[in-house]
Amino acid sequence: MAFVLLGGFVVMSLWNWLIPSIFGLGVITFAQALGLLVLSKILFGGFRGGHWGGGCGGGLQFWKHRMAERWDKMTPEERHDYKQKMRNVWGRWNARREDKDFED
Repeated sequence: MAFVLLGGFVVMSLWNWLIPSIFGLGVITFAQALGLLVLSKILFGGFRGGHWGGGCGGGLQFWKHRMAERWDKMTPEERHDYKQKMRNVWGRWNARREDKDFED
């Protein structure tokens, strides 16, 4: 509970110090700062596992595990098709990136 309260105070302090002078928006209350903290957790961190820790690493492990499960269920033909699809997608992305670098 202390970390939540401290987090709310930090969000409120940083917002009230930076945002009004940079963007011309108003100051926020402590309750609004707690609301922003919860909203950012929902939008960017999620609530998987029922804990607030883990950061991006927890999400990355979740997606790795999910992909490993899907991979195990694929036939060799499906794996080959998937690999080819990813090569095509990333190959086109790299080609577009190289074209953009060439234009600069």
